[in-house]
Amino acid sequence: MINNPDWWRGAVIYQVYPRSFYDSNGDGIGDLPGVTAKLDYIASLNVDAIWLSPFFTSPMRDFGYDVADYRNVDPIFGTLSDFDTLIAEAHKRGLRIMIDQVLSHSSDQHSWFVESRANRSNPKADWYVWADPKKDGTVPNNWLSVFGGPAWTWDSRRRQYYLHNFLTSQPDLNFHNPDVQKQVLSDVKFWLDRGVDGFRLDAINFCFHDRKLRDNPASDAVKEGSIGVRKENPYAYQFHRFDKTRPENIPFLQRLRALLDEYPGTTTVGEIGDDNSLQTMADYTSGGDKLHMAYSFDLLTEQHGADFFRKTVNTIEQKLTDGWPCWAIGNHDVARVASRWEATSDQQLKAYMAMLLTLRGSVCIYQGEELGLTEAELAYEDLVDPYGINFWPEYKGRDGCRTPMVWHHKKTHGGFSDARPWLPVYDDHYNAAVAVQHEEDNSVLEAYRTFLGWRREQPVLLKGDIRFHKAPGNILIYSRSLGAETLLVVLNLSDQAATLTLPEAKAPMAGTPDFVGGQWQGNELKLPAWGVEIARS
Repeated sequence: MINNPDWWRGAVIYQVYPRSFYDSNGDGIGDLPGVTAKLDYIASLNVDAIWLSPFFTSPMRDFGYDVADYRNVDPIFGTLSDFDTLIAEAHKRGLRIMIDQVLSHSSDQHSWFVESRANRSNPKADWYVWADPKKDGTVPNNWLSVFGGPAWTWDSRRRQYYLHNFLTSQPDLNFHNPDVQKQVLSDVKFWLDRGVDGFRLDAINFCFHDRKLRDNPASDAVKEGSIGVRKENPYAYQFHRFDKTRPENIPFLQRLRALLDEYPGTTTVGEIGDDNSLQTMADYTSGGDKLHMAYSFDLLTEQHGADFFRKTVNTIEQKLTDGWPCWAIGNHDVARVASRWEATSDQQLKAYMAMLLTLRGSVCIYQGEELGLTEAELAYEDLVDPYGINFWPEYKGRDGCRTPMVWHHKKTHGGFSDARPWLPVYDDHYNAAVAVQHEEDNSVLEAYRTFLGWRREQPVLLKGDIRFHKAPGNILIYSRSLGAETLLVVLNLSDQAATLTLPEAKAPMAGTPDFVGGQWQGNELKLPAWGVEIARS
């Protein structure tokens, strides 16, 4: 690996959801050896790192985000030896490995919680958030779970309620206890010592709660970028002032950063789901002593279009100061972007890709995004996601973005597995298989490969500043500048051709992928529907 401790600035991180990537042993579930088997494919995309969704020991009620052992691999994914092999093989290919750390909560089957719930006097009695009921026996306050219903569950052994911001089987750790912080940091160190290059930190603003357990105030409107904000979910009806994003989170992040600084070249990217997500991103990445970078749910919603993109990026740029953003338009928690943003052509998908990859910051790409996969439509009996099962049929959950990767259109189960997969392969995905797109010069896959290969040779796109310019309608225009070099990015985010008059003639960039480029006449630029131009300014 090249010794570049600053590699994460401008890096492209490919998210692998191991359950759905590639099954190496024929049990219908993807695994770590399956990821290792596909490293050449990932390297061919010209990305810099892999983010692995959780593979830790778990009862899998939330598919690995309920951890029962922070230092071991669940048998369905393989062994610690398999993980070590994956790290070594990835590094041989110049790929770094980031793992998904779930710090705010554990599984109710973790030995810590088993001990904590036994009584009120054991050594781990205060490792989780316990509270007495109100005088009438009801829950301690009005806090709600992201997955629906109260965020409190009664435990008959302790005759107290415990807090869970997510499933009842995901009790929240009590980060006000110094021993909890010490243990969590020790578990992070365990993986650093095994050679990981960084961490994606799940729901990182959920670690601390208000000690006084004050009620959250009501919210009159859905706030931008908040986890679980759906009209059918009562979680959206509160302003989450006291159950997350507490000020105590900042000193803990500083302790976490100090640990990573002992391992040069490692990095963190935090997931921020908050009512004021952009401000929280700024708070958590400023000063160079907390998170290296963070991303929010702002580009993971159904909202899209030039005005929305401009406002969102401008807002974070104004707030971030010395912080660093990480952008994502898809992941394992939201409907696939091709469906969410109503893409009707490959060129439209390429335009969204060009926007994502030319913004200032680092980028996360979710597996299958490079194939232009749409959201899978599943029958109720196929659902396994508790979130979707709880809110069916108004909300179908996250299974539709988690169906298996389709490697080959002519193989059973798309080449993902020889056995029936844990989720069915979506019929519409076969025509988008890797084997199909690999042979097509104009495919979405080849556009990703060529654009990413070209981008990594453009320092101005990796680390340059960004400035937006006035533009009509659904046109997005911004410049990226680094030193004496400035590039102008023009995106026609509409299904109609556009003619633009720019202040001065530009020089089209050489070597850009074929889908990039318009027609210039002096300072006039003609772009087709969903057209992209990148020019020297």
